[in-house]
Amino acid sequence: MFRPPKGSGKKKLAAAAESDPSSPPVPTLAEQLSYIHYPRPFKNPNYAKNVNRRTKNLKAVLTQERERERVERERKRQEREEKMDIDGTAAGEELEEELPTYSSIEAPPSVLPQRKYCDITGLEGPYTDPATGLRYHDKSIYEMIKGLNASAAKDYLSARGVNPIVK
Repeated sequence: MFRPPKGSGKKKLAAAAESDPSSPPVPTLAEQLSYIHYPRPFKNPNYAKNVNRRTKNLKAVLTQERERERVERERKRQEREEKMDIDGTAAGEELEEELPTYSSIEAPPSVLPQRKYCDITGLEGPYTDPATGLRYHDKSIYEMIKGLNASAAKDYLSARGVNPIVK
């Protein structure tokens, strides 16, 4: 079996192809797949970047949001005071409840029941094992829970944050 010596052939052929002016250059695969020369109808040709616009950090954004909320509360308070009768009662309108915003923590508690999750898989766990108190998702997980020893069940319960009492 005859092999040409290393370093011969391929480079010389490529250099010969590049130096030959009669053949047109062959585009590379990247050049063939490139979209750089196609028109971009989604771009606005009249767009000019606003150089005066400055980015704000989170602290500045939150401060501005709090100030806006404070001004809004003050404006509502002024309106309520103007609508008050002389004796201090509202003139026919009930005071509206303040709604929670993104930055206010004064939201009412949820009316939905707390969701229960399987201690083994993390999926929704509608069932509870009466012997260990572990929540489980389905029959196959229950079979696994029945095979657990007391210390493993205790570890799963403590991971959930429950005081582990295994019967």
